[in-house]
Amino acid sequence: MQNRKIMRYRFAFLYIGILFSLVAQGQEGNSVFNFLKLPTSSHAIALGGQNISLIEDDPSLIFQNPALLSSVSNNSMNLNFMTYMRGSKTGSASFARIAGKRGTWGAGVQFVGYGSMKETSVTGEFIGSMKALDMAVSGMYSYNLSDHWVGGATGKVIYSKYADYTSCGLAVDLGLNYFDEDKDFSISAVAANMGGQVKAFGNEHERLPFNLQLGVSKGLGHAPIRINITMVDLTRWKSKYYYHVSKSPKGSSIFFNHFDLGIDIIPISQFYVAAGFNFRRAYEMKAAGSSHAAGLTFGAGLNIKKIKFGVAYAKYHVSSPTLAFSASYNL
Repeated sequence: MQNRKIMRYRFAFLYIGILFSLVAQGQEGNSVFNFLKLPTSSHAIALGGQNISLIEDDPSLIFQNPALLSSVSNNSMNLNFMTYMRGSKTGSASFARIAGKRGTWGAGVQFVGYGSMKETSVTGEFIGSMKALDMAVSGMYSYNLSDHWVGGATGKVIYSKYADYTSCGLAVDLGLNYFDEDKDFSISAVAANMGGQVKAFGNEHERLPFNLQLGVSKGLGHAPIRINITMVDLTRWKSKYYYHVSKSPKGSSIFFNHFDLGIDIIPISQFYVAAGFNFRRAYEMKAAGSSHAAGLTFGAGLNIKKIKFGVAYAKYHVSSPTLAFSASYNL
């Protein structure tokens, strides 16, 4: 029994080593399928946009970190809808089912529809309308390595169509979570979007938006408060992009662009109120001329027996605010 436990912990630390060895893949450059960066959970949106360590019975969080599948009830499903740029809509659907004593598998689909756009000739003459769509279909699996450690993996088939141009890709996410229920402490690592284009839009294949992330969630003792900190893009500390957006040579500005901060207030187990701040989005909005509520996010959720509802507010584009709605049901 003791030897089996030692082997599980060795496997957990080997998993961590695999995640961090993938840093070399995160070289700076242009990327494709950037819709994969958008959150698919109203709760994650309310906490700043990205959260990989939140332990909740919420199937929408499995897009953030496949290791979180282990926290989802058997036969749970979720629908999530979010307004994006003006005229654009994004949404997702997910399902989770327990497999054996330690495993859980899940499936999901996410999409972004950009609506109809005018199509013109090279001379500017209107010749009709065109549509654009991004979509990814995912399969996930998580496994309880021990009483505290969970590993997970996601496989994605990605498809984009812009007018007559199409592209397909394959990607994998790897996630790891450590959770101590007695201390209400969770820490996670995720390496997201490892893969490439099977079919490019043109002759040149582009990188996928690889994202190495670390996240921590901690409840404050007997207080109904949980603090959430997520660090993103950990392979791009010297990116020229951050210098341009922050318009400051100070290292502190670039450092904080990697953080999403969030707080949950949970007065009763059936209800939460959340708020967050996304440093990078605040800089982006200010650089684009919009400073009103830049980077701030808000949300709330309600649990009524087998049904859960969530709503969140954020701003991802200067043209319009973002509202997200989610509903989960345990079959």
